[in-house]
Amino acid sequence: RWQKIFMIPLWSKVAVFWNKMFLTIIVLLIVLFLDAVREVKKYSAVHVNEKAANVNTNAFDHIQMKLFRSQRNLYLSGFSLFLWLVLRRTVTLLTQLAKGMASHAALETQVNDATEAAKKYLAENERLQEALSEKGSSKRKDSAEATDEKLKKEVEHLKAELQKTSNALLKANNEVTAVKKQSEGLKREYDRLMKEYERLQDSLNEAEDKKDL
Repeated sequence: RWQKIFMIPLWSKVAVFWNKMFLTIIVLLIVLFLDAVREVKKYSAVHVNEKAANVNTNAFDHIQMKLFRSQRNLYLSGFSLFLWLVLRRTVTLLTQLAKGMASHAALETQVNDATEAAKKYLAENERLQEALSEKGSSKRKDSAEATDEKLKKEVEHLKAELQKTSNALLKANNEVTAVKKQSEGLKREYDRLMKEYERLQDSLNEAEDKKDL
């Protein structure tokens, strides 16, 4: 389903600029994160100095508000940066999984075709052998034996191709299983981060409520 969504013509046009957009947003989020860190350090120092100096309440509250906003920006920019990387990894894994499933289906089709062809050649071989047993001509028997030998070689060749295709199918199944495990691990990590984000958001809301009071 996601592969079909990614194959929409609009996405194919945007995909050309996807890497540039990704790097641009990463740089922007890193700049915002570093700026938030700088602001937190700045207002934390000012907060301690003002508290020690026992300045008036309005100035102290103003510094405390600035500190709270800088801490909020730090959390938001940090989680946005991390979640953006998680989103990038998720899209990559979904694409790899879709390609693995497509190759798996193609290999299954090849295996089925090879099996059907092998059955067809075996049936023709049996039919020729029955015809030879009914006719006692030695000349035709020699010709049929040559044909039978040729068919046997073709059957052996098809069996070898079938074995090769089966090995490729097994390898594709292992790759799909590995990608699925990576996707499940990423999903669990994403859920954990979202719970952590909600917890920090609740903490920020409680801090804002206390500030309002």
